[in-house]
Amino acid sequence: MVTRYADVVSVLTDPRCVVPPAEEAPEGGLAWLRASVSRFSPPDRHAARRAVGVAALDTLDPRELRVIAERLTGRILDRAASADNGGDRVDVTGDLARRVPLVVLAERLGLADPAAAVAEVTAVAAAYHPGAGPAAVRRADRAVAALLAMSPPAPAEVTANRLGLLVQAADATAGLIVAAVRHGLDAPDGLETDALLAEVLRLDPPVRVTRRVAADPLTLGGQPVRVGERLLLRFDAANRDPAVFPEPDRFRAGRANAALTFGAGPRGCPGQRHALALAAGVVGVLRRRCRPAGPTPDVPPTPLEVILR
Repeated sequence: MVTRYADVVSVLTDPRCVVPPAEEAPEGGLAWLRASVSRFSPPDRHAARRAVGVAALDTLDPRELRVIAERLTGRILDRAASADNGGDRVDVTGDLARRVPLVVLAERLGLADPAAAVAEVTAVAAAYHPGAGPAAVRRADRAVAALLAMSPPAPAEVTANRLGLLVQAADATAGLIVAAVRHGLDAPDGLETDALLAEVLRLDPPVRVTRRVAADPLTLGGQPVRVGERLLLRFDAANRDPAVFPEPDRFRAGRANAALTFGAGPRGCPGQRHALALAAGVVGVLRRRCRPAGPTPDVPPTPLEVILR
């Protein structure tokens, strides 16, 4: 387990530390999607596949994504306010955190039915990483087929990496929004939403771990690492390394060093600016229009509700 900030950065930027690759699979299901995206690609295929995702992201202006997310969030809150069944409460987790970013991204990436894509992407995300049960994998297989049917015509690998952007955004961006609401609705009005998100990424990261395998022997933190040894990188611990972040357990916006939640090196998240823009669009509207439904618990609730002002 790798927990020190410097050691996590060292592993992320060392070409001898590689991502465990996914096995090749026939086109059309979850295994094929995992084997085709840059996220799980071996070093010799990663750059070309990453370039596909970067090219898709380059067509999306983060400022525009933020504005669209703000508008959609506002419309959802307006509908809640006009509802007859106690519409002053809004379920951030179910109604906003995953739905808004995915609808906005799916529409901008050309999917035929962005609203329907939300449930399908969520099903894929639930089984995306190793360890999912057979039932979740079967649901994800059906969801991949549905997403392929919604996608605009393109080579299979291009479509896979565009869908990969949606899957990567599903839990990570939703988790960031929920954490920012938990920490931010009581924050001072003068605290900019961008600064709020930056500190939430450090203190309560939506992505807490990632994995690497040593392809060659190396030394890490003065300790030898053998070929084939698996390394669990703890973003949550590195983001609270007192050598880098004074008073690491306190919420302090405007810190000098950046959190490692989006990774670093050649496999750092290519959609960082886009994810932050989408999250800022949702969270900014909630900060202006909502208040907490009750005391903020130590353990995030499901659902997380807020009350319209």
